Formats: sequence, structure tokens, C-alpha cells
Amino acid sequence: MAHPPETRQAVRSAYIYDRLSLEAAAERAGVSYNTVRAWKKKAKEDGDDWDRARNAARLASGGLGDMTQQVLEDFAILFSATMDEIKHGEFSGLEKAEALSRLSDAYTKTMKAAGAGDQKFAKLSVALEVLEHLIEYVRSDRPEAAPVLLDILEPFGERLSAVYG
Repeated sequence: MAHPPETRQAVRSAYIYDRLSLEAAAERAGVSYNTVRAWKKKAKEDGDDWDRARNAARLASGGLGDMTQQVLEDFAILFSATMDEIKHGEFSGLEKAEALSRLSDAYTKTMKAAGAGDQKFAKLSVALEVLEHLIEYVRSDRPEAAPVLLDILEPFGERLSAVYG
């Protein structure tokens, strides 16, 4: 049975933005899991990776940024405690130098990992954040335009995923 494009878009949206499992998104739309899985696979072959879009949407909503911030805060606490131990502990000069070298390496790698990333993924995240602000603007200041905007945003979101995916 063929499903209208709106059904596929609703499943995609539920999976990406509502963060439902693929099974739950299929159930919500009244479509079999195997059909939805085939849609997702075909979309990926066509350049619209639903998983990548889902991760970018999570990043745009602060998920990954919050997690990165927490990791950096925890690292800073451990870094400070280790520096205190190196300064005040009973270590030889060579042991202190070795500990400082390892700590410096850990710091460099942590900062690089926190600051680096997939540039396309980061751009997609920003694009999705801008779209969220546009949706909020239309909701609050131009509610009469909401149906048209929603009709445009679903396929446009797919295009963004294909461009930045």
C-alpha cells in the first residue's frame, strides 16, 4: 500500500525532532516498521541521513553542547586536583616531569576533541537552530502563516540534511 508523502514526512519528523524510536514513529503514523525502515534506508541513499539529522537536531537543542560543557567542567576539576597532587605530592623531579607531560597531553587532546568536529554537522546544527527560531517567530508574531511554513519546512529540512549531511 502506497502512503502519501505527508506520512513519510511525519515519520521522519517524529524520528528526528521528537526523538522517537523508529518503531514508535512508525506506530504513531500507522505504518509498518519495515516500511519505515525502507524509507529511512532509501532517504540515506538519496543523501538524507535521518540519523545525522537527528543528531544535528539534538545538537541544535543543546544536547551535545551541554554534554561537552559537563565533560570539560569535570576535566577541569580533575586537572586542578592532579596539578595540586603534582605540586604537593612526594614525587621525584623526573616523576613530576612525566606526570606534567601526560597531563599536558590529556589537556591538549581534550580541548581538541571539544573544539573539533564535523563542520558539516555543525553547520546543519546551526541551520536547524535558525529554523527553530523562525518557527517560534511565526508562532508568536505571524500565526496565520504557520500552516504554509509547516508545509514548506518538512521538505526543506530534508534538503538541508542532504546538503549538510
